[in-house]
Amino acid sequence: MIALSTLFRRSFAHGVHPPDHKALTADLPTQRIPFVSHYVLPLNQHLGAPCKPVVETGQRVERGQLIGQPTAFVSTSLHSPVTGWVRDIGRRRGPDGDYRESIEIEADPFSTQRLAPSPRPDWRGMSVEALVEALPHSGIVGLGGAALPAQVKYSLRKGVRIRHLIANGAECEPYLTNDHRVMVERPETLLRGIEILQTLLGAEETIIGIEQNKPEAIATLRAHIRPDQRVRVVPLRVKYPQGDSKMMIRALLNREVPAGLHAADIGIIMNNVSTIAAIADWLEDGIPYIDRLVTVSGPGIARPANLIVPLGTPVREVLRFCGGLTEDTREVIMGGPMMGTPVASLDAPILKTSSGVLAFTAAETARPREYPCIRCGRCVEACPYFLNPSRLARLAKARMYDEMKRMNLSECVECGSCTYSCPSGIPIVQLIRTAKNNLRGRKRAVKT
Repeated sequence: MIALSTLFRRSFAHGVHPPDHKALTADLPTQRIPFVSHYVLPLNQHLGAPCKPVVETGQRVERGQLIGQPTAFVSTSLHSPVTGWVRDIGRRRGPDGDYRESIEIEADPFSTQRLAPSPRPDWRGMSVEALVEALPHSGIVGLGGAALPAQVKYSLRKGVRIRHLIANGAECEPYLTNDHRVMVERPETLLRGIEILQTLLGAEETIIGIEQNKPEAIATLRAHIRPDQRVRVVPLRVKYPQGDSKMMIRALLNREVPAGLHAADIGIIMNNVSTIAAIADWLEDGIPYIDRLVTVSGPGIARPANLIVPLGTPVREVLRFCGGLTEDTREVIMGGPMMGTPVASLDAPILKTSSGVLAFTAAETARPREYPCIRCGRCVEACPYFLNPSRLARLAKARMYDEMKRMNLSECVECGSCTYSCPSGIPIVQLIRTAKNNLRGRKRAVKT
């Protein structure tokens, strides 16, 4: 076994060190936002196939009731965040500006909105295969940003043995503190989820990786780990993108996940700490995933907060609860500042992927003047996947997408380290993202 002191010194190669700005909300206890009048629930809040509505317009629904069922293996269910009535099923604008098939629910103003937990599966004695069959009914997705339906990670190839379960508590994106609050406020739930998954997977141990700028989370979890649990907390150097799965595996276990393979193929499963806590809520208490823990922060927010927000709540209502935006606010971001996306409309809903709502002023959003690439190599030094971002950006500008594919474009996780480090102000990751979207569009066109 690798000594803890050795693990502490290790990290992944490359990466960047943006200011973390977590002091705005790190010490703020989580609050629940009041219920509002209307909610919009898109059917595709996850990777893979959208779910299918199982309710009709005018139907009364209860908080936690199933309203959308999975349509494929890579899909998951959707549950009502409130008691009320289905007012419409149709296309509604999402945070990214695209229109998505959605269920609109009007909340019952006289309901107590108490949640009656769903019947829960008995995980004791459950096989991994049974876990894979049960999880789609929970509505849980990966809450670290990928939004992969929870069951997909546990669908293992025949003969694969899981040796290590990693709980990802890095939360390396600046400003975001929702995972931190889960570790500080709900350590028993997190450790219970770890115990369940470790038992079902037969994993030898669990490692909780937490960046060093979260000392309260590190101390709290260490204090709650029982002597008989095969769980340890490993502090990590503060570096972005530490929370990327391959980077964290490199930092914790000094192992590389080969290109084209998944961590499970080499005996490792990693989940975000909030995902693990949600799995514990489902398997222990029958609570489906209907509330998102959201960090509301940034220079444009009057009162930063960590909030429990029912899915489908308009962004506008979240901001109103936090005192609204300052007059000099210029942009609202959903997610973190490195990988998040600008909100197209404040009427867009909070989704399962909405880890943060950040407001920035002109000082933070002013786009730097773009100069020609000076071949300094800083983007190459920053890229944790050892790609050549500047060359990919030039190919993207020239629309030479097939050449980009030959340069391992698929390995890019769009972390934004290249753009952050570029002294010429070139929007490298945005160019790469556009190229990948165009390639996906071409692929869909060929299929149809």
